[in-house]
Amino acid sequence: MLTVRHVTKKYGSFTALSDVSLEFGSGVYALLAPNGAGKTTLMKMMATLLFPTEGEILWDGTEINRLGAAYREILGYLPQQFGYYKSYSPRAYLQYLAALKGMSRAAARKEVDRVLEAVALEQDAKKRMRKFSGGMIQRVGVAQALLNDPRLLILDEPTAGLDPKERVRFRNMLSSLGREKTVILSTHIVSDIESIADLVILIKDHQIIGCDTVEAVCSTMEGRVYEARVPEREWEEFQKNHMVLGEKPDHGEVLVRYAGQPGETGNLVEPRLEDVFLYLYRDEEQKGSRT
Repeated sequence: MLTVRHVTKKYGSFTALSDVSLEFGSGVYALLAPNGAGKTTLMKMMATLLFPTEGEILWDGTEINRLGAAYREILGYLPQQFGYYKSYSPRAYLQYLAALKGMSRAAARKEVDRVLEAVALEQDAKKRMRKFSGGMIQRVGVAQALLNDPRLLILDEPTAGLDPKERVRFRNMLSSLGREKTVILSTHIVSDIESIADLVILIKDHQIIGCDTVEAVCSTMEGRVYEARVPEREWEEFQKNHMVLGEKPDHGEVLVRYAGQPGETGNLVEPRLEDVFLYLYRDEEQKGSRT
């Protein structure tokens, strides 16, 4: 189990994270926040790339920086931008990383085959990565995080650059991994986690403001999400008086989804996680460069 206990991270007078306490067992955990809220700072500390200013992070009761290499052996980590060699093929790159992890040649070959299949790169395994799209590079990044079958996966914006088909495949893979492993991912794309996250962790203003199931988080807006048809001539005025969650033009009208108070004249609908996200962070400024 990974335990984050009263962790604060400061850069001079700037507080990137404030008094964060969390526990992660097996399952899929989603850090949901806009850019600049502190989710990447938290993930870097859990990956031993940054040190907390206050507090501690434990794996099975032992502080992770004291565990050192033993902790990194059970960790698979994907940063937002990972380093790779453009002249290498995915297979050569992954075999190189497997060697750095101390795997034998035979074990590395078998493991590289496994992770290439997991991210659907078998057919492109020998092509040089300089020709790859952003989505294909991201799949290589996911593959390197899966090397050596880690017990703990920390993935920062793992679906960035993936096309819709790749994202569905990736979500299914994470859901399967979460049955036995601890999977922690960050995203601001709500649809990536709505169907697979066991717990959603909401971060705002560098603090944890919520940690619960998708259903429980959505229930916080029960009775407050509506849909209505608004004539285009009234649309500008409608926006001034309502918190718009989604809109779609439709034959001279706008089909709008919005947050309101109980008793609104629109059609009451079931809240979705994206509704909660948009409502919670409606005033959030994209601030802070150390995230």
